[in-house]
Amino acid sequence: MPKPLQYRSGSLIYFQGDPADKIFILQNGKVSLVYQDIETGADVKDFVQPGEFFGVKSALGRYSREENAMALSDTTVMVFTVPEFEAVATANSKIIMKMLKVFSTQMRRVHKQVSKLMAKEDVDPADGLFNVAEFYLKNKRFSQAKQVFGRYLTFYPSGKYAIQASKNLSITEDALARYGDGKGPGVSVSKAPSAAPGAPAANVSQAYNDAVNLSAQGKYQEAFMSFKMVVDANTDLELAAKSSLEIGRCMFLMNKFEDSLKYLTNMLTKYPKHPDLSEAMFIMGQCNEKIGRKDQASAFYKKIISMGGDNDAIAKAKRALSALGA
Repeated sequence: MPKPLQYRSGSLIYFQGDPADKIFILQNGKVSLVYQDIETGADVKDFVQPGEFFGVKSALGRYSREENAMALSDTTVMVFTVPEFEAVATANSKIIMKMLKVFSTQMRRVHKQVSKLMAKEDVDPADGLFNVAEFYLKNKRFSQAKQVFGRYLTFYPSGKYAIQASKNLSITEDALARYGDGKGPGVSVSKAPSAAPGAPAANVSQAYNDAVNLSAQGKYQEAFMSFKMVVDANTDLELAAKSSLEIGRCMFLMNKFEDSLKYLTNMLTKYPKHPDLSEAMFIMGQCNEKIGRKDQASAFYKKIISMGGDNDAIAKAKRALSALGA
């Protein structure tokens, strides 16, 4: 059953980034919701009126809180679990109408902010996302920085700031764990070097060795970027060929199966006589399995067997075929 909770003035009801498993209705008192403007990063406040609910969107969507909720005076709220709220809302159309009004207002506000951003000079969205993450990190807003760096790496895994984003994400997570939001010493933002096209062989070799070590540590995003630097440098053809395979492997280990297939298909086109051809095809078979395309996976395994040569690769392909029931 829903239960009332009381908060003293100045108390935090929940914090941005907290798990969202409760929904609140304000009975009496004052509550403010504080979030960041998507254009400027500045704090924006919304005020909850008695009888209104809050915390609904993240709880129903099952993602972390996007704002801070603070009691501005001695406050009483009714606290619902998600199933309790769904049961009450289903039986009361007025609550559903209130929800629609709240969500409509929020969507209009977001639409207005996005329209303002789109009206400005063309800005690379990847650059903008990275800059927002850096802003949060430099201002010790570690929870927000963690979320935005994570989004950058999800949407732009091979973007020009991917290495910096990955390293800054590690810095952010460490600072958040050690100090908490808004605390701790100043943060030094990582600026990672790159191996430009035609880079000296020593730089490319070092990048490859770094990538191998990163992959062994399970840091597949950073390993991916280092392998990609070797390929983009186009200086050492042997290392570039090896790196092409490892890029596909990293994508697979990050559960980016379609991206892995794309990179490995390009590798097979560019290096049709790649020394690790069987391994590349096996990873492609595994990707297809994960996606649910068993026929394509089976075809890759059968191709490996028909190629002959590497007994270990053939044995591995036969085991995979057997597991598929093919």
